[in-house]
Amino acid sequence: MTAPTLASGPHTHSRFNVSRTMIAVMACLSPATAFGLYHFGWPAVFLFGVTVTAALLFEVLCLAIAGKPILRFATDGSALLTGWILALSLPPWAPWWVGFIGAGIAIVIGKHVFGGLGQNLFNPAMVARAMLLVALPVQMTTWVEPLRGPDGASFMQSLAITFEGNPEFDFVSSASVLSNVKSQLDAGQPMDLILAQVGSLQDQFFGFVAGSLGETSAALLLAGGICLILLRIITVVIPLSVLGSVFVLSGAAWLIAPDQFPPPHYHLASGSLMFCAFFIATDYVTSPVTGMGKMIYGIGIGALIFVIRTWGAFPEGVAFAVLLMNACTPLIDEYVRPRIFGRTRSGKPLELGETR
Repeated sequence: MTAPTLASGPHTHSRFNVSRTMIAVMACLSPATAFGLYHFGWPAVFLFGVTVTAALLFEVLCLAIAGKPILRFATDGSALLTGWILALSLPPWAPWWVGFIGAGIAIVIGKHVFGGLGQNLFNPAMVARAMLLVALPVQMTTWVEPLRGPDGASFMQSLAITFEGNPEFDFVSSASVLSNVKSQLDAGQPMDLILAQVGSLQDQFFGFVAGSLGETSAALLLAGGICLILLRIITVVIPLSVLGSVFVLSGAAWLIAPDQFPPPHYHLASGSLMFCAFFIATDYVTSPVTGMGKMIYGIGIGALIFVIRTWGAFPEGVAFAVLLMNACTPLIDEYVRPRIFGRTRSGKPLELGETR
């Protein structure tokens, strides 16, 4: 009689680990990032480099204090992606120290205070974005016209703006599309006139407007998000839930009072909604694990974005919406669980012949 063989249970295998997943996400973000950096010139390039570098430095510092292997964890790409996403959420010509402080908040407070990668309750980049917006409202709401615009500087002129103390050409300040619409509505301007002033839908969708790097080219962000879905890094549930809820709510409001609410395509093409739907809300750690939970989570984010954009004090509500739903994720996971094999959804054992 042979002895029984002990073996581990079956596991799902994937070619993606942490590093490969982070690299794939950054690759999908690269087209929109490159477009934004060229769109706003060397000040944006400089801010992006400072933010990403600072995120890596703070990651090494936290790992050293915690006594964790620095080479192993600092090179997994998580800190690099956090700094990358934070940089895309900042005004492209914000002072360099804004990116440095934001990177410290994201890595130290948003990530390592909770225990490091995989243990943070809130999205680290959105923690930094929200804290910077509250603490530095002027620096976080100062926008510039794109360099390729009729009144903007050229890409090479922006090099002088970055490194010279008193350049001949400074910059042309401008409001983002969302802030422009909100301020004009508060002033009592008619909706048709407001939409005509903020630019065409084509300019908003392809990115020839003022805003952060993550607000400009909705088209390239959408293309990168579709690549993430095709690579099976994310599922379609959260992006569709976020975009769908914003579309339904804004469409209903527009149909009821078209003179007071922008049309739904304006919400989809402007702001950082595309960036949020595909690259922020889909964070593995801070989003629910079940399909139904992801749907509830995405709908909640979309609804909060619409509410904050429409009635809140800030024209863009992505960071606050994501953080609020991050806080709800443990509750969603508690009450929306997958059915255990061999049991009903209520947890009772299945009877003979029962399939539910």
